[in-house]
Amino acid sequence: MHLIRGLHNLTPALRGCAATIGNFDGVHLGHQAVLGQLAERAAALHLPTTAIIFEPQPQEYFSPEQAPPRLTRLREKLVALRRFSIDRVLCLSFNRALAELSAEQFVQRVLVDGLGVRYLVVGDDFRFGKDRVGDFDFLLRAGERAAKSERFQVAHMHSFELNGERVSSTRIRAALQVGDLHSAEQMLGRGYRMLGRIAHGDKRGRTIGFPTANLFLHRHSTPVQGVFAVEMYGLDAEPYYGVANVGTRPTVDGTRSLLEVHLFDFAGDIYGRQVAVEFVHKIRDEKRFASFAELKAQIEQDAQQARAFFALRDHRIES
Repeated sequence: MHLIRGLHNLTPALRGCAATIGNFDGVHLGHQAVLGQLAERAAALHLPTTAIIFEPQPQEYFSPEQAPPRLTRLREKLVALRRFSIDRVLCLSFNRALAELSAEQFVQRVLVDGLGVRYLVVGDDFRFGKDRVGDFDFLLRAGERAAKSERFQVAHMHSFELNGERVSSTRIRAALQVGDLHSAEQMLGRGYRMLGRIAHGDKRGRTIGFPTANLFLHRHSTPVQGVFAVEMYGLDAEPYYGVANVGTRPTVDGTRSLLEVHLFDFAGDIYGRQVAVEFVHKIRDEKRFASFAELKAQIEQDAQQARAFFALRDHRIES
């Protein structure tokens, strides 16, 4: 999969494709349906597939303090898109210049002049251009009235429903925030994961017998918070079971979001390793403790609960 950062990095050799546009936050089942339709049509037309995404996401640009927590950061999104036959990703910097483009300008500069799109598929709620005046009907008309050599087909994908309800990033966030990992997994089509590089922390955990692998989340806010039973992928043997806290660590006056994972029965130097942490069961919310001793006692209980969860789950699988 080829990542193209910005229109200025498009070359004539990259023109001519089947494309889709969106945030693709989470790359959930609804997104996957769009990507599947795109791949099928692109194969019939003998065209490469291109996903057009934005960094930051538009809502993060216009209202950064009110923007919802992301399900996937850019790298996580790219990892997910790679699984669905996407040949290229065009990542556009969502800045003032892009925000000021009219719908007509966006179509001409990005879709026609930039990518030479021949087929475009979008979700039924897709809006674009200044004041969000562009929609499916606008794209349909634009594709039909373009010069003969620049015309493109447009298709839209109706909302994807699961158990009679629309699958959306909003619903997945809501499920994660209350610890309903099963519902989130159903809508995502996979367990919810966070990716990151293991970094050095303050090493308090090892002083109480619970050394942790630390991942700085680089997010304004996170869709999950609290203590979880987790699985870690990306090490030599996988998965490793563990217990994790994601949050700001109020007992030690933490200020930024951190994912701390204590792996069971593990010893080794894994600093700098790129890993994926999958959240499989919520144990409790994060809270402040009056002392470090109380925190240690609670972590011991959390670890016991996580081990018990895995033992019961694995027993059911074997049975």
